[in-house]
Amino acid sequence: MSSLATPAPAPALVSRRARLADLPVLLVAVVWGGSYLAAKGITTTHTVIAVLVLRFAVVLPVLVAAGWRRLRALRPDQLRGAGLLGLVLGGIFLLETYGVVHTSATNAGLIISLTMILTPLAEAAVRRVRPSGAFLAAAGLSVTGVALLTQSGGFTTPSLGDLLILGAACARTVNVLLTARMKALRDADALSLTTVQLGGAVLVFALLAALPGTGASPWEAALGFGPAQWAGLAFLSVFCTLFAFFVQTWAVRRTSPSRVSLLLGTEPLWAAAAGIALGGERLGAVGLAGAALVLAGTAWGRRACP
Repeated sequence: MSSLATPAPAPALVSRRARLADLPVLLVAVVWGGSYLAAKGITTTHTVIAVLVLRFAVVLPVLVAAGWRRLRALRPDQLRGAGLLGLVLGGIFLLETYGVVHTSATNAGLIISLTMILTPLAEAAVRRVRPSGAFLAAAGLSVTGVALLTQSGGFTTPSLGDLLILGAACARTVNVLLTARMKALRDADALSLTTVQLGGAVLVFALLAALPGTGASPWEAALGFGPAQWAGLAFLSVFCTLFAFFVQTWAVRRTSPSRVSLLLGTEPLWAAAAGIALGGERLGAVGLAGAALVLAGTAWGRRACP
């Protein structure tokens, strides 16, 4: 071991790196916001697992072929770490997709935004530090905005779907924290890590699909798709899966889990935008006020995050 310590990056350099990571993460929030509308268009109670198999399997062969050489260069500890994240990723999508099927998109968008609060609290507990008051205030402002934004849809008594979405928010928090804290992954190729994670998730879905009583098979679901369903699946596969989790793996190692989580917390805002532009929904004065609070809280929180 060398006795020479590596100099710490200058604060200005750290801040610049964090800002450069913000835009791709914000784009992830945009496509995830559109994923609710897309998922509802192609998924039913009996096709959840089948759609998940198709969603992940469409992009996995491309990833393996494109990054085979770098994939083979991963160390065993990196493969294990990425495989564990793949299992968590599979759990996130199972909870989230079943949740969306069994509750409204309004409730789903509101509850999943609790990741903004859960992540910094969990990170603080792990690091045994207290989140800054500014960050907590900014997160609270954003959550208040989400509540106003979704008020027109009404927040009903929690249902099974609501509880599943809450579980997905918890699983998202675990995923972000694990990605940030696994030392073996810090020097690994981001594309290769994404490939292994998606492969682990596909394995989970494929095993579940093989069990009796889990709904339609992927083949049966694919045969029932028309052009619109295939377009929705392509959007979910390429943008909401491949792009989104590659960016999250890349960004969380260049900034902080809390910063990533706060930007991803604008997802309900983009879900509303997709509903207005594509689903014919309308926002009243309360909803517009909520949208403004989400944006203001996110901007404030970005400055408060390390």
